Amino acid sequence: MDVSQYLEIFIDESKEHLQSLSDELMVLEKEPENQDTINEIFRAAHSLKGMAGTMGYKRMQNLTHNMENVLSEIRNGKMKVSGGLVDVLFQCLDALENYVANIQNSSDEGTDDNESIVKELNAVLAGGAPKEAADAGVAASEEKAAEDAGYKSLALADFEKNAVNEAIGKGMNVYAITVSVESSCILKAARAFLVFKGLEGHGEVIKAEPSVQDIEDEKFDLDFSIVFLSEESFESIIGIIKNVSEIKDAVGEQIKQPFEEVAKIEQKPVEKTENNAPAKTQVTQAAPAKTAAPAKNNNKAVASRSVRVDIEKLDVLMNLVSELIIAKNGLVSVSINEEASVHSAGFNEQIEYLERVTTNLHESVMKVRMMPIESVVSKFPRMIRDLSKKLDKKMELYMTGEDTELDRTVIDEIGDPLMHLLRNSADHGLESAKIREERGKPEVGSIFLDAYQDGNNVVIEVRDDGNGIDTEKVKQKALDKGVITQEQSETMTEKEIVDLLFKPSFSTADKISDVSGRGVGLDVVKSKIEALGGDIEVRTTYGEGSAFIIRLPLTLAIIQALMVKLGNEKYAIALGSIQTIEDVPITDIKYVHSKEVIHLRGSVIPLVRLRELLDVPADAAEEETESLTVVIVKKGDKQAGLVVDSLIGQQEIVIKSLGKYININKMISGATILGDGEVALIIDANTLV
Repeated sequence: MDVSQYLEIFIDESKEHLQSLSDELMVLEKEPENQDTINEIFRAAHSLKGMAGTMGYKRMQNLTHNMENVLSEIRNGKMKVSGGLVDVLFQCLDALENYVANIQNSSDEGTDDNESIVKELNAVLAGGAPKEAADAGVAASEEKAAEDAGYKSLALADFEKNAVNEAIGKGMNVYAITVSVESSCILKAARAFLVFKGLEGHGEVIKAEPSVQDIEDEKFDLDFSIVFLSEESFESIIGIIKNVSEIKDAVGEQIKQPFEEVAKIEQKPVEKTENNAPAKTQVTQAAPAKTAAPAKNNNKAVASRSVRVDIEKLDVLMNLVSELIIAKNGLVSVSINEEASVHSAGFNEQIEYLERVTTNLHESVMKVRMMPIESVVSKFPRMIRDLSKKLDKKMELYMTGEDTELDRTVIDEIGDPLMHLLRNSADHGLESAKIREERGKPEVGSIFLDAYQDGNNVVIEVRDDGNGIDTEKVKQKALDKGVITQEQSETMTEKEIVDLLFKPSFSTADKISDVSGRGVGLDVVKSKIEALGGDIEVRTTYGEGSAFIIRLPLTLAIIQALMVKLGNEKYAIALGSIQTIEDVPITDIKYVHSKEVIHLRGSVIPLVRLRELLDVPADAAEEETESLTVVIVKKGDKQAGLVVDSLIGQQEIVIKSLGKYININKMISGATILGDGEVALIIDANTLV
């Protein structure tokens, strides 16, 4: 029976069971006698075993079967839950997540039998105790990676082999390359991204192992491999890769024979060096790999594109579509009435009715696209638990507002920035137990993750009751690195000093660890949030703690906007970023450092002349006015006044991407098509403040 058609359902349901396992294991660690939790863990493991068996994933089935045996003994009261056993169960969870990730990317669970974990589970059943270590739960994956470093394989699908063969036939060079990052690198995915970015324009990556998605999610150890097509020399390509900081080495060789003769690229270390240099990539013949997966194409990534929707939301959607049909019939009826005109009362009524229905339809579709932020933050308690052991600090994560909803496109992107902020709070923010005791703070540090809706935005706050940001230390680091001059440092405000933390490669850590210290966290966080149309603000009090406040738009598809005119051109400004609209007399404009500003209700606001900024041609017939129309926009606690020629009014607009082929200023975030068919560009006010 071909079960590949059920693969997407299997992946979705497996992820739900794995999240349930993670949540319940966190509870079990604190409440070892909680029978309900033990039953939930058993049910999740049992369900995963049955699903894996049905799909033909024997390794996953075997691991969950052994978990089930141990949990069955605990349920029957024949065994007690210990800290060491919980650590082993967390290792099982990690292994199961790896299986599901492999299945999602290639429809194959992989070749790892996780024998060491199975042996520990069997040792527990036999009456022994699992191996105890100070950081067993965290270090297990690292030890496993070290054991597995000896041998890896990289299999190519038929279409990839054909691409290699065509390239060789055209006289192009094909390279098999293994890239290794430094062991102390914290953001391996960021470094891998820079490698791929550096190779753009020099050729084409036709295969990556692990997959590109796994590399983006940091689901690889210290090295990854690629097959690269290029017209440039091997030395040139290796030089580009090695030019990326924190890349330890890049080695490999050219593939010269077509893939009719080579069925598999295998990477075998020629010889281990003292500094664990990566193995040289070798091209050898091998038999086609056997797979337990039933899917037809074992290299096809299975990306989950489904969104679970409440049936009530679909009922509302269905009712609105029926209303839309009634509105259409009404318009048809009016149009065939010979006495009716476009100015008739009946026609106007139908237009108003249609407008109400389409607005409600838009809101309903948006609700269908919305997902609770819980799907992102649910993995963080486990991460904080692991960091607590690794950093040897007692800490607790408190979360509120997990049911706050965001657009699916935003949900998919916000996970990494939040993870970096939480890791920063755990490592940089929270003090050691000794310092907390001296300051009269509780021994257990607190990290807070709060989400809530604020108008057309969702606000996510990451707070801690730790050390706060030492602005003097930040200033000194900036001086030492040459980021600022001595003269600048003497006039900088506290906020300007804190903003230095978002500079690339800037870190205040005294020593580099695998948690932080490379200075590649906050700049990535800021750029990713701004790419989503949001902004980030920092509030800190030295000795008391810090708060990172993220504001994100509810949706990236349809927004309320203010339409404005510049000369003969129309532009849109998102209503969510507008504070107020003012009519400012020319005489009220002042100058600070040769820049135009206005004084408004106790605030000094810089003016931005949009016409000059966008090179809009001046109208010859235009007369000099005595006042300016100024749209005051806000980003965090910063404000700016955008000078426009005139206002058109508020309008609901659909954002259309301009595409990557149009090289346009960052201040233009997209375009929209107006009712008369005219195109209006959308101004991103965040870039102007």
